[in-house]
Amino acid sequence: MNKPLQFTHINEQGKARMVDISEKETSARVATAYGEIHMNKVVADGIKNQTIKKGEVLQVARVAGIMAAKKTFELIPLCHVLALSKCEVEFNWKTDQLLSVHCVTKTIGQTGVEMEALMGANIALLTIYDMCKALDREMKITNVCLVEKSGGKSGHFISTNHLPHE
Repeated sequence: MNKPLQFTHINEQGKARMVDISEKETSARVATAYGEIHMNKVVADGIKNQTIKKGEVLQVARVAGIMAAKKTFELIPLCHVLALSKCEVEFNWKTDQLLSVHCVTKTIGQTGVEMEALMGANIALLTIYDMCKALDREMKITNVCLVEKSGGKSGHFISTNHLPHE
C-alpha cells in the first residue's frame, strides 16, 4: 500500500513553512537543468556573429544565469539559502535557430540544488529573450526541466523525458 503524499511545505494547520533540514545529513548535491529558446534567423545570426546591439548575448545570459542561481532563495519563498560551490551555464546550438542551455549547480549541504539549476536555466533564457526581443518578439522558451540530480536521501534522479544527447 502506498503511503499518502505529504506536503512538506505545509504544517499541521495547513500553513506554509520552510522545511526544517537541521537534522538532515550533509552530502554533495548536484543538479542539472535544461531549456531551449527558439528564434528567427536574424536573431540566431546576430547572436552567433555577436552583432546584437545590446552586446554579447551569451556572455551576458551566462552571467545572468549564474547570478539567478545564487539568488534563488530570494525569489522562491520557501527555498533555503544555499552556498553554491559551482554554477555553470553552457549553451549549444541544436539547429540553426534553436539554442539550448544546461545549468549545473553544486553544493555540499543538507538540501538539493535543483531549484538553483532551474532558476539559472530559466533566467539565462529570459536574458537572451530580453536582449533580442527587438528583433523577434515571437521567440519561444520551451522544454525547461530538471535533467538530473544527485545527493541526499532521495538519491540519484535522471529524467526519463530528457533525451541522452541533450
